Amino acid sequence: MDLKMQFIADWLRSEHGVSDLARGYGISRKTAYKWIRRYQEEGAAGLQERSRAPHHCPHAVAEDVAEQIVAIKKDHPSFGPKKVLDRLRELQPTLALPADSTAGEILKAAGLVKKRRYKRPYPADPQPFELGDRNNALWSVDYKGQYRTAGGRWCYPLTMTDNASRYVLGCHGVTATDHAQAKPIMEWVFHEYGLPEGILSDNGSPFASRSAGGLTRLSKWWVELGIRVHRTRPSTPTQNARHERMHGSLNRAVGERMRGSSWRQQQAALQAFCQEFNEQRSHEALGRQTPASVYQPSRRAYSPVLRPIEYNADQAVRNVRHNGEIKWQGHLIYVSELLARHRVGLKEVEDDRVEVRYSTHLLGHINLKTARLEPACRWHAGEEV
Repeated sequence: MDLKMQFIADWLRSEHGVSDLARGYGISRKTAYKWIRRYQEEGAAGLQERSRAPHHCPHAVAEDVAEQIVAIKKDHPSFGPKKVLDRLRELQPTLALPADSTAGEILKAAGLVKKRRYKRPYPADPQPFELGDRNNALWSVDYKGQYRTAGGRWCYPLTMTDNASRYVLGCHGVTATDHAQAKPIMEWVFHEYGLPEGILSDNGSPFASRSAGGLTRLSKWWVELGIRVHRTRPSTPTQNARHERMHGSLNRAVGERMRGSSWRQQQAALQAFCQEFNEQRSHEALGRQTPASVYQPSRRAYSPVLRPIEYNADQAVRNVRHNGEIKWQGHLIYVSELLARHRVGLKEVEDDRVEVRYSTHLLGHINLKTARLEPACRWHAGEEV
């Protein structure tokens, strides 16, 4: 017999009170009186299990709306729930749409939400930067997407600009975004225009990595040339907005010509863009002058012969072993294999923290309690324009 019916049967024939019966059945008095009331009002049918779903759910989403949310996500796999709703709102302005979180649950239920893999964070840029108004104070470097040639090869334009004058220092197509092809182009730019005070890049290869100080072979070379290395915060292209706007101009000017043309035609299109952008296109921010009329090369000449790195008197110098470790206060501490057989400078900045630099570039801090190198954790916003 059902527990509720058994309780009612005992209640009907029992001389005991409801409290004693409830105690015997292990239920509360409130539940006992509820069962009795339902039996009195509806008979045995009143004791059937009832749905706990609310009669009215203000967050319920119409089936057709949910279907449209799923359809937009399938059309735009990179869209999150907010962008999906924005797109649906654009298509159907009068449609009643759910909250962002509800749309996210709909997409999750449809199996369209991929669980994000944890990625080790990039070391923060330890040095604040400003775009400034001086030539060669800060250059930007990046790749402008990719274009396929008529022969099926990919072309990745490597671009460099001076932030103050907007002058395009270089725009060269390469077949891979790697050190081997980037360094010769940058050497040519350094020979042609001298050295900047700093270079700003994103966190992609070959400019940055997740190693100590975010250094790669390329950015390590910049440090050795006396150039400050700066990186934008991940997923924050506004910190390199001037360079990004130049990329937009490049794509509008030659994007169509780049697609499906020969390698030689692509390189010619890139050089034609540089000449037009530098010498013919005026900029409001430059008082309607052209970049070429404003830019002057750097007085710091480039030399392929690197000078030895010197450290200050208040820094202790350690040699990095072949396996990337240094010895400090009896501890072997891993820094980076990239710096093997190079010297780093150490300086105690707090009682239990030691600053580690390669030349002037901050690699991180040694935590004396754990005997480990911890990366810089503070991002400097720079100037967003």
